[in-house]
Parts: sequence; C-alpha cells; structure tokens
Amino acid sequence: MSMNGEYLRLTPAELKRALADAEWALELAEEAQDEQDEDDGGEGRWFSTGQTWNLLAFLLRRAEFPVDLVFGEETLTEEEWGYGKPRYLTPERVRLAADALGRTSYDRLVHGLDPAELTEAEVYPLIWDEPAALDWARDDFGSLVAYVRGAAADGDALVLWID
Repeated sequence: MSMNGEYLRLTPAELKRALADAEWALELAEEAQDEQDEDDGGEGRWFSTGQTWNLLAFLLRRAEFPVDLVFGEETLTEEEWGYGKPRYLTPERVRLAADALGRTSYDRLVHGLDPAELTEAEVYPLIWDEPAALDWARDDFGSLVAYVRGAAADGDALVLWID
C-alpha cells in the first residue's frame, strides 16, 4: 500500500462547515475522489500528487517556499484521515501559494540537488538511485501548480492530507 498526497478544494463557506463538521468534509472528499478522474490535470475539486508528495515537500522546503503546500498549515480536525490529521490552507494562503508558484519552476526546485540527499533524508519512496529519479515528480508538480492556481482564482481553501 502506498502513501499519497491528497487535496480537496473548498469554498470559504464549505471550509467553515468543514471546521464545524469534519466528518462531512471527509465524506465530501471521498465523493469527490470517487467521481473524479485522477488524470484531469489538476482541474477538479479533488487532486492527488500520488507518491510524489514527500519529494515535493522536500523540494519546497529546500526552496524556502512560503506556504506548506504539501501538509497544510492549520489542523482541520483531530481525527486522522489516512496517515495523520488533515490540515488546510485558507483562501489567502492559497493565493500566496499560487503567486509564489508563478515564480517557481520544477527545474529551479531540483537545480543542484544530489539524489543522495534524498536517500539520506529518507524521502519516500526510496527510489533515488534511479538515473531519472529527480524527474519523477515533474508532471505532478505541473498539475499541482494548475490545481492551486485554479483554487486561488476561485477564492477556494484547500484541505490537505496523506492517505
């Protein structure tokens, strides 16, 4: 079984409801995931970075990205969804992330990175001895950028969790 980075777009009113009723939000996330094609290019309500979440987290931390775009920043509920508590980004933080992504390319994120650093940091999954390993998350990063920009354009919040 693998660990996957998961995202759910919520309007501000839906975020308010989710904070009051996290079970409702989990049901909404599960419905959105069931209804949506995973390969939609990041344009739906639900999005997944698949197993690239830990690499993306490492790269964004390394680049001192201003928003925690993999784990979120505020706890939605004390109940665990998958591998921990879901967290969220307010619409304002989503806009900040979208703006920062406009100045961040995948090539910039991996520039100068030695794959051995990923192995040493135990970045999941441990595949960093492969020649093209650093390119593995390129497409997921591009889709994440599109997803976050879409959420920001619509004024949405994001709920994030590892499942």
